[in-house]
Parts: sequence; C-alpha cells; structure tokens
Amino acid sequence: MSKIIQPMNQIKLTNVSIVRLKKGGKRFEVACYKNKVQEWRNGVETNLDDVLQISNVFVNVSKGEVAKANDLKKSFGTASVPEVVAEILKKGEVQVGEKEREHDLSALRKEIATLVAEKCVDPETQRPHPVGMIDKAMNEAGFSVKQGKTAKSQVSEVIRLLQSNSTLPIQRARMRVRVAISSSPSEELRKKVLDGAEQVEKDEMVEENWEVVMLIDPGQYKVINELLQKEAKGRGRIETMTFAATATS
Repeated sequence: MSKIIQPMNQIKLTNVSIVRLKKGGKRFEVACYKNKVQEWRNGVETNLDDVLQISNVFVNVSKGEVAKANDLKKSFGTASVPEVVAEILKKGEVQVGEKEREHDLSALRKEIATLVAEKCVDPETQRPHPVGMIDKAMNEAGFSVKQGKTAKSQVSEVIRLLQSNSTLPIQRARMRVRVAISSSPSEELRKKVLDGAEQVEKDEMVEENWEVVMLIDPGQYKVINELLQKEAKGRGRIETMTFAATATS
C-alpha cells in the first residue's frame, strides 16, 4: 500500500492558535500554543518561546508560507522577527473556529459563574448559591461573556447585573478580619475602623493593645488597610481570617 506523503512545507496543526494581523495591505500570521496568547497579553507569560509553536512570521500558517523579509520591512518598518511577532501578538486577532469559539465561551462562562458562587451568598441564609443557579441568573440578567477578557475581570460586572437585573437574592460574602493596633489607639481611630464593620464579633483591649474581630464587605478591606497605614503609623495591621462562602455545583 502506498503512503500518503505530506508536503514538507505543510504544517500539521496540533493544539494551535493562529493570530492574524493585516497591515500594509498584507496578511501576517503567527502560530501559537492554545491559551498562551491571552496569558502573554495579560503579562502572565513573558517568554515568546513558550507562546510560539514556530518562531517565525507567516503569510499563511496552515500552508507553511513564510512571510518575506522585504514584506516585513515594508509593513512593520523592521525585518526583526521577534519585534514583528510581538506586534502581531499585541494587535492581531486570534482565529477561532465556530465550534471552538462556542466551547471556549461555555468554559469561560462556567468559570465566571464558579467565581461568583465562591464570592457571594444568599443574604437571608448566608449560604452560597449553586453554580448552576448562578448561571441561570446570568441568563436572566442578560449577561454576555466577553471572550477577550479573563473570567476574574468580569466577576464584578456579573454581580452588579445579578443584583439589579435578576430575581436571585445575592450579595458578596462577608470577610472576617482581625484588626490589631498597639499603644492605645485614639477613640477617633477606633470609631473609623468600626465604621467599616457590618458585624463586630470581638472588641477588647489587652493591656494597651486593641484588637477587634469583625465581618466586613470585601471592598472595605482596602479602606481599613489604608486607614491604618495613614493614622496608625506602623502600629496597626489587618489580616483576613475567613471568607464566608464556598462554591457548590
């Protein structure tokens, strides 16, 4: 039986993402590992060798057609492959098939719903909602996943939408923190710290040291921390004890 011989210049696409940029009237492409493009754009990955499957610039990746140095020079002002690759990765469009796009959006949506479930609770029961219930509420609220953004960066928007546009009762889970200030803090400083609490569980002076354990909205953590840095002058600290929510499927 005769063997089918694949042309030498044909690239076998395996676990590949193609990033394409049109510039100077021409098309340029680079072949990258899946998921690495977004990591590079987010600054998580900085080594181009770990992003690129092949360290070259192509006119057509699937056909193995390498871009000519003259075309790179005309379109990008340089024939340096690393510089051109960096611009294509930064400004180019990731080519995704329809089925792959649907799969990626579905996976991203589930990741967002899982993060929301981890960070939020039912205000009445103080228990987390199942991920499936969060996903249904996201549909009800009309949320659309943004493929170019990470799941984490979309969580705050989802929570706001669920609170305003869905029937699901939801609030951010409260954070339990301990605040400690040495050398007898002023009443004014103590009041400012306690103003950030939704519930105080412990408030006591031990010798000249003040310690309070309280539940706060996560957004208050930064406020209290900055307050301590400004007014306690190295004598105060805040630390997280627990985050009162666990995601369930």
